[in-house]
Amino acid sequence: MIPRQSDLLAPLLDLPEVADAAEGARVALGKAHRHRTNLRKWAVTSAESAVRGARSSSALDGGGVQLEAASGQQDPVLAGALRVGQALEAGTTSMVGVWQRAPLQALARLHSLAAADLVDPAELGRPRQVPEIAARLDLLSKVVTGASSVPAPVLAAVAHGELLTLAPFGSADGVVARGVSRLVTISSGLDPHGLGVPEVYWLRRLDEYRAAAVAFATGDPAGVGQWLLFCCRGLEDGAREALSIAEAAVT
Repeated sequence: MIPRQSDLLAPLLDLPEVADAAEGARVALGKAHRHRTNLRKWAVTSAESAVRGARSSSALDGGGVQLEAASGQQDPVLAGALRVGQALEAGTTSMVGVWQRAPLQALARLHSLAAADLVDPAELGRPRQVPEIAARLDLLSKVVTGASSVPAPVLAAVAHGELLTLAPFGSADGVVARGVSRLVTISSGLDPHGLGVPEVYWLRRLDEYRAAAVAFATGDPAGVGQWLLFCCRGLEDGAREALSIAEAAVT
């Protein structure tokens, strides 16, 4: 346990309702993991979660949602989101391992997957050369590798919001940020099989998602709290989506 006085994120738990919202997400995801289908066929339900999450993540950035476009050419944003989702599917442990050892390396890999059809290959995985971006990414890497002991839903929301704010690559930043949110929930053990689909909740509330992200970027405590609550509620709702996937998979 990190001493509270040296934990940069600890004050976030004092923001109104944040601790309760994080606990609600944890309980809901635990229930999803205990569903009888997810006890035996979690690889199947995780794959479906990855696809649903990718389609919603693509749409959040204005990309397509159809897996097979009528033109025969897949939307590049969706293609990238699907690659990210596949890399984070249950059973794909390499990305989790890289994230736990070297989060900036994992971040670069996610961008290479997300933006492969959007930018020149030389730009893939390379953050913009801005001192503030480098400094804040370095701080984020320290926070997610043990410099904070806040609950995983809060940590996922902070990483998600920080990457949206920084837009470190200048392309596919939203898909990368949401991929990192998933990666935090998987690697922390909050959602180890990647069953939740919070992206569906965020897409259904697109205007609120964007407004909350802007509020987080201000750094104002009320705005940060707004974002944390929105993300935690997305994780909780995403657990309900996971239960619907599990029920549909019952045979």
